[in-house]
Amino acid sequence: MYRFRPNVLTLFLMRRFFTSFLLVMLTVCGVIFAVTFVERLSSNPTALTTLMDAWVRLLEYVPMFLPLAVFMGTLVAFYNLTKSSELIIVSGAGLSPFQIARPFLTGAFLIGIFAATIVNPYSVNLTTRNLTNHQLKLIDDAIWLRESGDNGYLTARATGMNIAKNHDIIFKDIMILLQDEDFKLKERISAKTATLSNSGFDINKANIIDENGITKKGSRHIDTKLTPQTVLERYLQPDQISFWNLPAFIHKMNTIGVSTRGHLVQFWTLLFLPLTMMAMTMLGIAFSQTKQRRNYTFGVKFSLGIVTCFALYFIVNIFNALGNTGTLPPIIAIVAPQIIIITGACTFITSFDTI
Repeated sequence: MYRFRPNVLTLFLMRRFFTSFLLVMLTVCGVIFAVTFVERLSSNPTALTTLMDAWVRLLEYVPMFLPLAVFMGTLVAFYNLTKSSELIIVSGAGLSPFQIARPFLTGAFLIGIFAATIVNPYSVNLTTRNLTNHQLKLIDDAIWLRESGDNGYLTARATGMNIAKNHDIIFKDIMILLQDEDFKLKERISAKTATLSNSGFDINKANIIDENGITKKGSRHIDTKLTPQTVLERYLQPDQISFWNLPAFIHKMNTIGVSTRGHLVQFWTLLFLPLTMMAMTMLGIAFSQTKQRRNYTFGVKFSLGIVTCFALYFIVNIFNALGNTGTLPPIIAIVAPQIIIITGACTFITSFDTI
């Protein structure tokens, strides 16, 4: 009976936790989706396009409010358990606050794994299909590409780019300069659009000026070592690279001597996302502790908890900035705040339980 009872209680508490968490997530996602849909309706040709745009933008917001949703879901679950006196029954079964917390921590751990390994790659796949300039690391609000080879140098400048369905890159308002080994200009090519595939640049309706200043119009193919993948790797932000692709990308960047601090911070953030969810769950359990059967102070605790979450969000961002600048090792910058939160929450629960 002793072994069977915790299993039943574990399933019961996990079900209450997931129900509360999903309720909070649906509410927050619904509000964000509705606001984004109305905001983007005027800038899209059809309602269906607007729906897809709002869905993509919603996924971009998920990493920001997911820890808060776990925290709020924990508070709501404990509030309902206390209000219905079920928490009194569970405590009467001989479970300590930390034993009661185990199903919640398990659920939070599973949410973190799901978000890092499934939601993140899916979100990255959607957001990188239609890139805009504000999503890229640009210089002078333009995309600059440069390549040196046996036949000279290629320099390209474009004002924007999109990803085609076949994963080719379509550049907008592009200008390409071809120079010889002595940097003497051989050709200047400009066009409204140019397509970069694995075989090189394909340009239609281009204005071509040769080394003698003679201008002609036509199509042109330029062989280059640049590929859509190498261009994306250069200009994508760390959060625009999938969790599964980050290790290989970091290794590749390290071999050519490029700084990867931001990508390491992103990788450790996703890898320790289950720990972050568990930390927010422990914080929610700490704020849910009460000696009152009907939990009349829930509103006050809920408000204080939200304020605390925003304060912790600010502190976590400070640690992330320290990791990005190299002041702290990236793994320390990510793990330290979570350890502090868990330690503080456990200390409070222990002291409260012994009163």
